[in-house]
Amino acid sequence: MQYPPTPPIPPTDPRPPWQRLILRWLISSLAIFAAVWIVPGIEFSGPGWQIGIVALVFGLLNALLRPLIYMLTCPLVILSLGMFGLVINAIMLGLTSALADQLNIAFHVYGFWPAFFGGLVISLVTTVLSMLAGDTQIQVVHVKE
Repeated sequence: MQYPPTPPIPPTDPRPPWQRLILRWLISSLAIFAAVWIVPGIEFSGPGWQIGIVALVFGLLNALLRPLIYMLTCPLVILSLGMFGLVINAIMLGLTSALADQLNIAFHVYGFWPAFFGGLVISLVTTVLSMLAGDTQIQVVHVKE
C-alpha cells in the first residue's frame, strides 16, 4: 500500500521573531496575572509593569534551567508519564518568586501547593492564549487507506 505524499508544511508564523518574542512575553505576563488572581498563596503587589519583569524572569528560568532539570529528572518524568513536569513547573515558579524578591518585586509564592496550582494555571492560560493569538499552530493530517 502506498500513501500519498505529505503536503508541505506552511511556515509556522509569518511574524518577525521580535514580534513573536513580545507576544509570548505578553501572554506570559497575562498568565502570571491569572495565577495571582486565581490561586490563593500567590501574591503580587506593585505597579503593573513589574509583572512583566516577573514574566521575563520566569521565561529566562524556563529557557535556561528547565532543560537541565528535565534532563536530571528524566527517569521521574518517564515513570510518572510526564506528570512530574507539573512539579518542575512548581519549582520554576518558586525560583521566580525568590528571584523577584531579590529584585525587590513583591511577587510571592507561599509554599509548594500554590506553586503547583499556579504552574498549572500558567500552563493552561499560556496554551489557550497562544492558540487564540495564532502563536501555536496545530496541523491535522488525514491519512486515507
